[in-house]
Amino acid sequence: MDREWNDNQPIYRQLRDRVIAMILDGVLQEGDPLPSVRTVAAEYRVNPLTVLKAYQELVDEELVEKRRGLGMFVKTGARKLLLKGERQKFLDEEWPRVRETIQRLGLDAEELLQANNGGGSAKTARKTSDIAAEADTPKEDR
Repeated sequence: MDREWNDNQPIYRQLRDRVIAMILDGVLQEGDPLPSVRTVAAEYRVNPLTVLKAYQELVDEELVEKRRGLGMFVKTGARKLLLKGERQKFLDEEWPRVRETIQRLGLDAEELLQANNGGGSAKTARKTSDIAAEADTPKEDR
């Protein structure tokens, strides 16, 4: 985890967000233990209550479970729940701006797909319909 803090958001929220990112990125898998409150507090030089508050938010959001005497663990289904929420957040908040930019610049689907595939100019790219037709044609008939 990054050790820099953003002044625009409380540290406990930033810790929470970092754990969420670790779950989404697969660094923390379902069933994995979270680092202990003491370890995180010492490593990041923050108050243990700050770490505990971040972890409690994860428990409240049903992403993490407390196991008495053992610590906190990523719950089964946490990644799926997070992906669902993050996808919806993207569609509600970010996609409208992206779509608006695409329209403003006059980009079409072919150009976007070509840029996504790391190819050259969209003018030299094969048409999506040609690619789809080729995919439907048996290899021996090509």
